[in-house]
Amino acid sequence: MDFSKMLKQAQEMQQKMMEAKNELKNIVAEGASGGGTVKIQMNGHFEVVKVNISEEILKEDKGVIEDLIIAATNNAKKEVEGKTQDEMSKITGGIKMPPGFKFPM
Repeated sequence: MDFSKMLKQAQEMQQKMMEAKNELKNIVAEGASGGGTVKIQMNGHFEVVKVNISEEILKEDKGVIEDLIIAATNNAKKEVEGKTQDEMSKITGGIKMPPGFKFPM
């Protein structure tokens, strides 16, 4: 294989990855807990963008509310990871990356 062709393909992949990184900011995933009484929205950069806590759950013990927030945040994170993997799969042409592989972004 021609080295210059490989270099060009690598540069194109790098450009696509940078574009995808920017697009990930637009991904929004929601995690919920307590039967939907706590909802967390997170973007593709794992930033929490919205928190919704129902009035009914505010009557609960502080520790219960904290646990529900943690659970909803972890659920949102898993959802973002899945959506991010789907986006990256589009870039790599469906090539499966090894578990735990992180794109250099």
